[in-house]
Amino acid sequence: MRLDRGFWTATAVLTVLALIVIFWWVYAPITAIMPEAVDKAAQIDALYRFLAASGSALFVYVVGYIVYFCVAFRRRSSHAADAIGVQIHDSHKLEFWWTLFPFLFVVGLAIISVRIFYGIEPINMPSNSLVVEGLGHQWYYTFRYPGINGEVKQLHLPLNQQVTLHVSSYDVIHSFWVPDMRLKVDMVPGLVNTLTFTPTRTGRYNIVCTEFCGTLHGDMRSGTPNDKAYLFIDTPAQYKSWYDSQQKANANASNEIAVASSSSINLTGGDVAAGKAMFQTKCSACHAVAPFEQKIVGPGLKGVLHDPSHPNLVDGEKATPEDVAKILQNGFSGPLGVMPNQTANGISDKDIANLVAYLNSLK
Repeated sequence: MRLDRGFWTATAVLTVLALIVIFWWVYAPITAIMPEAVDKAAQIDALYRFLAASGSALFVYVVGYIVYFCVAFRRRSSHAADAIGVQIHDSHKLEFWWTLFPFLFVVGLAIISVRIFYGIEPINMPSNSLVVEGLGHQWYYTFRYPGINGEVKQLHLPLNQQVTLHVSSYDVIHSFWVPDMRLKVDMVPGLVNTLTFTPTRTGRYNIVCTEFCGTLHGDMRSGTPNDKAYLFIDTPAQYKSWYDSQQKANANASNEIAVASSSSINLTGGDVAAGKAMFQTKCSACHAVAPFEQKIVGPGLKGVLHDPSHPNLVDGEKATPEDVAKILQNGFSGPLGVMPNQTANGISDKDIANLVAYLNSLK
């Protein structure tokens, strides 16, 4: 069985189509649709163009050959009803080439990806950059700047100034993504992740959470009623004006996270069912209803108030309803990470009583 003229004609047509789609992706006006707002965006776009061009070309060949072979080797009316098609087995040459080509492609992709990764994730953090902290909440973002008390709801950065952005979360796992930056990073309680970049284009850009973080996750993006945070890339003069205004506005703001109530919480009348619902909403991203060793972010909490083998709580105290309530109220920072306090978690005294009642029911 030899490859006839029809096969080579089909191959030539598919090659022309593949070259067209490759040309399109190499020169596609991506930046006209989604501008590159920071210096690292061009590197991400280069990887995207490579993947899109190679994937589209492969798609053309695969689909094209399927169509060609379906037509060229279709059952014809002159063939017997029980005719068997040409049988080809164990073609070592084919097996060699269809193993070698994907292998070389994956190796090439790995080299390109690693080079780009180390280009956007420097080993040593720059010492002369503007350092900003981004914090995720259910369901909004806040930002901390050196010299500005408290937290602000908008992210402003100066044009052509190198930025180091540290991100974390008060409650559950969020994700920080600005499409025009092409950079995305998870916001994890108790963990600080870092992005470094230099803004290169002034404007207002959307911030989007891409990690499911609770019932209002879909609203945790710019322009919604619950979250109006944007990234503003300003000229140096605009940035200084905004920075000065925030310093004045937050002059008396505290850098501490206030606790909703300072008095001890009354645990009587806690509702187990309500506590279970609250646990699933507020706690399950970090804690499993499982033995202590089964950690997610924090340890498993099944039997926390009843299992004699359960170690002390993170504050070193024995596990009692009162001490669990104290941790829920005041939060705690330790080797396992940060346990957000009552205000950061957005829970009331009654919610804490319900949560303690639920944890007390897990035996």
